[in-house]
Amino acid sequence: MGLAWQQGPLAPGAIGRFLVPGPLPERLLYAEPLRRRMRVRFGGAWIADSEDVVLLHEPGRYPVAYFPLSAITAGVLQAAGHTSRHADLGLTSWYTARVGEHSKSRAAWQHTELPGYASELKGRVAFAWRAMDAFYEEDERIVGHAPDAYHRIDIRQAVRHLLVRHQDRVIADTTPPAGPV
Repeated sequence: MGLAWQQGPLAPGAIGRFLVPGPLPERLLYAEPLRRRMRVRFGGAWIADSEDVVLLHEPGRYPVAYFPLSAITAGVLQAAGHTSRHADLGLTSWYTARVGEHSKSRAAWQHTELPGYASELKGRVAFAWRAMDAFYEEDERIVGHAPDAYHRIDIRQAVRHLLVRHQDRVIADTTPPAGPV
């Protein structure tokens, strides 16, 4: 069960209820920081790399990763001239991804007229999962869809240094392994 799937609290088939005095909206969206590095490969190149990814959870859908525009390689995304309308997030502009000879239309999108309550997604772009070569979380390839922390616990290998402290005491201090990743 994920946050927005099956009987999860944001799923259409939720088996529980939120204990609030008034009714909740029929569709409730949830955005949260990923808290891990995520990268995207397309056309044999890294086209996005960020530690500031926001996951959007929508009822009945897999989570979608939104990258800040500043984390996307310049010149990769070109306006496709196609727009659509998201039921909750408004006008959506679509992009074509281009790297060398590789090109894919409608490979990414951005919500361009976001309502005030969805400011976490402002200036962010999502990539069509199947249009990209691969997505990586930390240094491991993700197969299937963006991670849903409410479905399972994933442990990822990473080459980044990690230091964990509790007050003045070091609890964990990792060193990346030697060799290629």
